[in-house]
Amino acid sequence: MVESGRPDGMPLSRPAETDWKHPSEGLLRGLILDNRAALGTLAVFIVMMVIFTIANPTVFTTWYLYSSVLTTLPVALFVVVPLVFVVTSGEIDLSFPATMGFASWVFALVVQAGYDPFLGIIAAIVTGTVLGFLVGSLVVYAGLSSLIATLGMNFLLRGLIQIINEGRSTALTSLNESWAYTIFSSQVWGIPVQIFWALAFVILGALLFNRHRFGAQVKVVGDNPDSAQQMGIDVKRVRVKVFVFVGIGAAIAGTFSTMINFTWWPTSGDGYLLPVLASVFVGGTPTWGGVGTVLGGAIGAVTVSFIQTGVVAAGLSGFYVQFFNGLIIILSLLGHRWNQARYR
Repeated sequence: MVESGRPDGMPLSRPAETDWKHPSEGLLRGLILDNRAALGTLAVFIVMMVIFTIANPTVFTTWYLYSSVLTTLPVALFVVVPLVFVVTSGEIDLSFPATMGFASWVFALVVQAGYDPFLGIIAAIVTGTVLGFLVGSLVVYAGLSSLIATLGMNFLLRGLIQIINEGRSTALTSLNESWAYTIFSSQVWGIPVQIFWALAFVILGALLFNRHRFGAQVKVVGDNPDSAQQMGIDVKRVRVKVFVFVGIGAAIAGTFSTMINFTWWPTSGDGYLLPVLASVFVGGTPTWGGVGTVLGGAIGAVTVSFIQTGVVAAGLSGFYVQFFNGLIIILSLLGHRWNQARYR
């Protein structure tokens, strides 16, 4: 017996079942899910700034505070972005402060010798690239632990700087008259121009991490190196590349720091170790590898940069800075831990 309803006796066609769609297929919801870690960090930053503004509205409603932070923030961003790649690959790099100092020292030597600062910038980047490759080779080809190898390299390079310079700094007063300073470290409408270069670097890093083959390879290598090898990915080469990227970022950061201060110090880069690492983890990049967020790392850097300024501006003494650093870091990590299963 056939189902009636059509002249030819064929059964009626049933209405097509509604196709099930994953929530992430919605544009807005997909955007939120894909950037859940970064948005969590942004929420922490907003709450923190609201509290600081309530504590001292006079300071936090003036441009001078933000101009001061935007002057030094780019230095951290140039290192935070490549460190996200390293941590996502399942490694760690503690040598970047000494790489900052060593590469900026090369920049200072070139400028002090009377050469064009642009040449000094190129020399610094080449130095950072070589040091990054050296560190990566120690970890990848020599089979050393990245934690121990990079920590040892940090002490080695810093000691070499101190031995050769005997603690002496190098003043670079001629930078103020150079095109390099105008392009990379001046102000436009009262805004430090280096923040625009840092934002461009963050955008480039985000595109490289999320839209380029290299970023995809870094994630696969960090998640499962054996599977990555079976997929035809050169795991060793990828791991070396992330250390090279850190060397390049550290060289740029050290150069910008020197141009901001017109002086190279033997301790250049020393104060960035813990804040930069904190920025990466506060931003939502976990320690186990395979997962990371460049945007979150950048927001984490902004958050950490405002902590010290906000604590002092709120009327508390500088002794509270480390306490609030630890508090913000722990609260952020707890939030990411609670949110972990949803965005991983």
